[in-house]
Amino acid sequence: MPMINTQPRISVFPKCYFDPLCRGEMDYLDWLREAATLGAEGVEHYDGFFKHGVGPVRRVLHETRQISSMLCFSPDFTHPDAHERKRQVERQCAAIDLCVALGIRHCRTLSGQSFPGMTRKEGVERTVEGIQRSLDYAAARGVILCMENHYKDGNWQYPEFAQPEDIFLEIVDRIDSPYFGVQYDPSNATVGGYDPIGLLEKVKRRVVTMHASDRYLVPGATLDELRQSDGSIGYSDKLRHGETGKGLNDYDAIFRILSSVGFSGWISVEDGVNGLDELRRSVEFLKTKRAQYYPSFIP
Repeated sequence: MPMINTQPRISVFPKCYFDPLCRGEMDYLDWLREAATLGAEGVEHYDGFFKHGVGPVRRVLHETRQISSMLCFSPDFTHPDAHERKRQVERQCAAIDLCVALGIRHCRTLSGQSFPGMTRKEGVERTVEGIQRSLDYAAARGVILCMENHYKDGNWQYPEFAQPEDIFLEIVDRIDSPYFGVQYDPSNATVGGYDPIGLLEKVKRRVVTMHASDRYLVPGATLDELRQSDGSIGYSDKLRHGETGKGLNDYDAIFRILSSVGFSGWISVEDGVNGLDELRRSVEFLKTKRAQYYPSFIP
């Protein structure tokens, strides 16, 4: 009988090109061809990159023999307007359809923005309702929604409502479905002001996908200054992405915990801001850690 892999695979996400790809200033098909040279085993998509539609993307993936790992999607379920929240559910369902078209099993979901004047109870209720209303649609199509402990979507004005660990855990604990899990991001935990290893210990049996990166504050900046700077579109200029394995994240502890619970999902690299060689080295770093903690991996 053929052997089945029970180890994670590594994919790449173009954090370095996020803004020009969203604005249509860079051709997503060109990025996909570049991604095929980076040594990863898959490529992660963002719904805002699909300026050509799905067909051309599928053709390039086939030509370059790449697998679609997961879809990065950012619903804004906490929006104060009920009609807009309904539209966000419709957007989430459209993202699920995009997953089906690309053969993707995992679709990211979020809470939404931390709107001024919104109470914690309102934010939690809106998030749980939005995700629950999307889950039946996802389940019928075999797609798993994975909620990320997130900082802020690059197109948002306000930071993630569920950025604090306790709010994130409250939402996750209220949703019980085989088509719902956690997308773990250790860097976002650091930015949120809590321990990424402590979070992983709490959600390790619910993690289905992971984002890998290392984040830095610009010299002289503090986490408090980062939080105070939120309120403009996009990421704060006080926050930097860097090469995976070169920053604050303890990837030995992360891989040790993931392997202990048999995690076998995708780990997607979010960097390359300082050049594609950085992204290539990040992929190699994660492969080295996988070989160390998953010694039976079969490419």
